[in-house]
Amino acid sequence: MVQWYPSTNMPSVHAKVIVNPAAGTRTAYRCWPEIRSLLRGGGLPFDFQYTEGAGHAALIARTAVSNGYRLLVAVGGDGTINEVANGILTASCAEVVTLGIVGTGTGNDLVRSLGLPREYAQACRRLIAGYQHHAIDSNGEYLCIDVGLVAYMAGGVPCERYFVNGAGVGFDAEVVEAAGKMPRRFGHTVPFVMGLLRTLPSYRNKWIRLTVDDQTEEARILSVVVSNGAYFGGGMRIAPDAMLTDQKLNMVAIGDVGKVELLRVFPRVYKGTHITHPKVRAVRVEEVAVVSQERTLLQADGELLGEGPVSFRVVPQALHLVL
Repeated sequence: MVQWYPSTNMPSVHAKVIVNPAAGTRTAYRCWPEIRSLLRGGGLPFDFQYTEGAGHAALIARTAVSNGYRLLVAVGGDGTINEVANGILTASCAEVVTLGIVGTGTGNDLVRSLGLPREYAQACRRLIAGYQHHAIDSNGEYLCIDVGLVAYMAGGVPCERYFVNGAGVGFDAEVVEAAGKMPRRFGHTVPFVMGLLRTLPSYRNKWIRLTVDDQTEEARILSVVVSNGAYFGGGMRIAPDAMLTDQKLNMVAIGDVGKVELLRVFPRVYKGTHITHPKVRAVRVEEVAVVSQERTLLQADGELLGEGPVSFRVVPQALHLVL
C-alpha cells in the first residue's frame, strides 16, 4: 500500500531544476525551452542549471540543499534521478527536501515504477499540481519512498551509492556496459537488447556466495537483481511484485540458465511472468550480499558503477517525492 505523510512544515519554496541536456539522446536539451515555459506558466518559482558530465547532478543537488533549496526537480532519465537523489540523501537535511521528476530519459524505468506520465508535458502538469498542493494547502501530503544502498568496489576502493529503482550484479551489469557503448538514437530498449545479444555469446554464469538476510548459500547464477521498483532495462518488468513503499527490496536471482533457455525465457520479462520459471527466485528482502572469486560487475539505476564484492540494503522511507 502507498504510504503518504503530512507536509505541514513544507513552505512555498523556490525550486532548483537540474537539467541533464544529454538525457534521452538530448531530448531534455531540445525540449527544455517548452518544459521551462510549462513550469513557469504553471506558477512554479525556480531557477535551473545544466549538468556538465557524470557526477555533476549530484554535486548540484548537494550544493542546492546546503544553500537552502527544499524542492529539487530532476529533468532527465534514471541516471540523472539517481544522481540528484544521491545529492539529496548525502546532504545533512535530506529529510526536509523533496524531489520532483520530469522524465526525459531513454529508459524512464523509475517513472514507470512510480506510475508517472512518460510524456514530459503531462509530467510538468503533474508536477505543478503536486507543487500547488504543497504550497497552497497546509494539509498537503508527499510520498515517501524507500531507497537501496549498495556497497561495492571501484578501482580497488570501497564505495557506497544509493539507488532508487534497482541494481544488479552479473549478466545484467555486463549488458548495461555493452549497451552503454551503443548509439541511443533508438531509445533505451533497443540498445539494451542489442547489448544482451552482444554479451550473451561470451558470458559465463558465475559461482557466488549469496547471503539473503541471514541465510547463506552457494550457487551458480546468471544475475542477481535487487529492485526497489518493478521495471528496468527500458520497460522490462523484472520485479513485478516490487513496491517502492514496503520497506523491502525485491531480489530476483536468475540461476544457472543456459543461453538458449535464456533467449526463450527473455520475452517473458516484459510481462513479469519470468518469475514462475524454476530457475528464477524472487523474494522480498532487507539485505543481500554477493561474493565471488570471479569478477562480477555492478549496475545501479542503469549506470555501471564497479564490481563485487557487493552488498545491498534497504533504507526505509528515505526519499520524499512530490507527485
